[in-house]
Amino acid sequence: MSIAQSPAELRDLKHETNMSDKAVGVAAVLSSFKHVFTSMPPLRGSVALLKLNQKGGIDCPSCAWPDPDVKDRSAIAEYCESGAKAIAEEATSRKVGSVHFQRYSVEEMGQQTDFWMSQQGRLTHPMFLKEGGTHYEKISWEDAFNLIAEELNALNSPDEAVFYTSGRSSNEAAYLYQLFVRQFGTNNMPDCSNMCHESSGVALGETLGIGKGSTTLNDLENAELIIIMGQNPGTNAPRMLTALEKAKEKGGKIVAINPLVETGLTGYKNPQTVKGMLKGIDLADMYLQIRINSDMALMKALLKILWEEELKRPGSIFDFDFIQLKTQGYDEMISDLDNYSLEQLSVDCGVETSQIRELAKMIEERKKIIICWAMGLTQHKNSVSTIKEVVNLLLLRGSIGKPGAGTFPVRGHSNVQGDRTMGIFHKMKGNLAEKIEEYFGFEPPKKEGLDVVESIKAMHQGKAKVFMALGGNFLSATPDTEYTAEALRSCNLTVQVSTKLNRSHFIHGRKALILPCLGRTDRDIQSKKSQLLTTENSTGMVQTTEGKLNPPSKDLMSEPAIIANLGHKMFGSTAKVNWMGMVEDYDVIRDFISKTVKGCEEMNTRVREDNGFELPNKPRYGTFPTDTGKAKFTVNKWNPIQVKDDELLMMTLRSHDQFNTTIYGFDDRYRGIFNERRVVFMNDKDIAKFGFKNYEVVDISSYYDGKKRSIQNFKVVPYNIPVGCIATYYPESNPLIPIECVAEESNTPTSKSVIVKVEKQ
Repeated sequence: MSIAQSPAELRDLKHETNMSDKAVGVAAVLSSFKHVFTSMPPLRGSVALLKLNQKGGIDCPSCAWPDPDVKDRSAIAEYCESGAKAIAEEATSRKVGSVHFQRYSVEEMGQQTDFWMSQQGRLTHPMFLKEGGTHYEKISWEDAFNLIAEELNALNSPDEAVFYTSGRSSNEAAYLYQLFVRQFGTNNMPDCSNMCHESSGVALGETLGIGKGSTTLNDLENAELIIIMGQNPGTNAPRMLTALEKAKEKGGKIVAINPLVETGLTGYKNPQTVKGMLKGIDLADMYLQIRINSDMALMKALLKILWEEELKRPGSIFDFDFIQLKTQGYDEMISDLDNYSLEQLSVDCGVETSQIRELAKMIEERKKIIICWAMGLTQHKNSVSTIKEVVNLLLLRGSIGKPGAGTFPVRGHSNVQGDRTMGIFHKMKGNLAEKIEEYFGFEPPKKEGLDVVESIKAMHQGKAKVFMALGGNFLSATPDTEYTAEALRSCNLTVQVSTKLNRSHFIHGRKALILPCLGRTDRDIQSKKSQLLTTENSTGMVQTTEGKLNPPSKDLMSEPAIIANLGHKMFGSTAKVNWMGMVEDYDVIRDFISKTVKGCEEMNTRVREDNGFELPNKPRYGTFPTDTGKAKFTVNKWNPIQVKDDELLMMTLRSHDQFNTTIYGFDDRYRGIFNERRVVFMNDKDIAKFGFKNYEVVDISSYYDGKKRSIQNFKVVPYNIPVGCIATYYPESNPLIPIECVAEESNTPTSKSVIVKVEKQ
């Protein structure tokens, strides 16, 4: 096994089939406390939890779920189990100092599990791996900046460098980063959006005029019908369950659409009320267990049924006032439905026609409809067109631009949406370019840069020679792990700005730097003054975050300070950007954001208000900033994935002890998996068909363009998943995702629909 992948060693799997149908509850509370108070002393842990998601406190570094109004927040526990685990990881008292790097070689650390890496603790000093070296060595910040500047200046073109961003970074860091990259002269700014909600952004941008959702937390709590597609909130956004509970208490209905039956979609035990802890609430009024990547078939089936009912009762189903005034493309979209059979669409998605009609009836009877989705919709070849079909359904009912209705893509990382707002994008926005030139005196490059997939290819081909990552674990987050590893190794220099060890530190260029930075929980002192930062949540609200804990080392720099020092080193006194001046007080950065980023005017004042401020979102209020000024119905072609008799369709997913590529442990409590990650969830009928036994060890392979990609040592786990479909955890299964398999238009890797063969060893 290459050190590009986690070791394929098997553990003693325990599988419990009789699991609770209620998420959170006592088990989540105990798990939260266990992670926090085994990672740090009681006082430090208590401060971290009490300040989490509070006004003037720490914005959770985990998901981007919106906070309630200040007046409605719990003063004791405004966080979830996932957030507590993220805080425990970041605020841990364990440290990885220079002695650790002397003790372990790069190869030795790379042979450890991802869990081992995360448990070693916080990085404390800049570290350098020289060409041909076996161990990282301590380096001064000054020498590190000199090395980066030397390598960048030696390039034949700025386009030979790639600058990646994760969703953890603050708005201030993201803004400085894009400013630095563009002053350097390139738009090569891949970011984690390229691998998650890029499909949402493209689809919503084309149909509604803005690549963000149109709803707020208040809308969700007051919706009459909430449809949740391709999302597992119990693990990935547990605080969402509270909002769903409030919607249910007000009479709202909830429909879950997902290939796996997930505990967080069926029920919830609210740990903040006695009734919630003891009894809980059943969430989903209806659960449609569709086949992987058949969401479009289901949407088209619903559209056909609604159209049939509209023909029977003209004017009673569709909102024609809204359609005629606010939209275009209706006739073409309706005409296209004649190309599909309701019976065949039902077969394609694996749901009985009667169930689809039942859901259509629920839609007919309600106008305040919200559709939520996550990676289960965004990581397929047809993701953009699938999300456009979701928009079609909402437009027919006039369920966009009114309270309690609209689109709700649920973002998975705490500031991934803010990164894009601040200009982290491989495509230069015209308004931002003009403002940068006006206030900073240089003309940003106009040439389109590289996204994640194109960056990997460029590095692999030797066209990109320097790679820098502002946060994240690029290797483990990306597809085609061995190919990506080869790409990174082809670079002259790789630079990782990180809080903790991850696998990307051990798959490196000829030279490599690890630059340790402050985390969200750490006090950030600049010019003897504590600084606050800002983030943007899934609903487009911008709020403050301020670290409250002592950093693990005095040698750490904040992300804004790292970028500013590098900018000063690169451009020096000739720069028209006062790099060092901007980080003496982060209010200066926000003043420039106010002047250059549309919607962020008077940012320093507005963000300090109780709930922060809302970014412009015209679809939320019923207007659509498309090129025609109207929302657009679209015609989307449904082509089911063809899987041969000896093949299966695989989706990747997170375990409950995981956030993105950070592994908190080897358990997946809600799915009954304990002490193992190398599992493949499979329907009993498929287990019998292929002659497997429960918990038998198998290998999994994908075949694309004449190349076989394989992963070894996975245990077959019987599970409630549709026939012909399987599920595995990432990043262990990422090596199977070919670099060429991407979503149309968005270029997002197709991690949720990979054709594979499961083979006996």
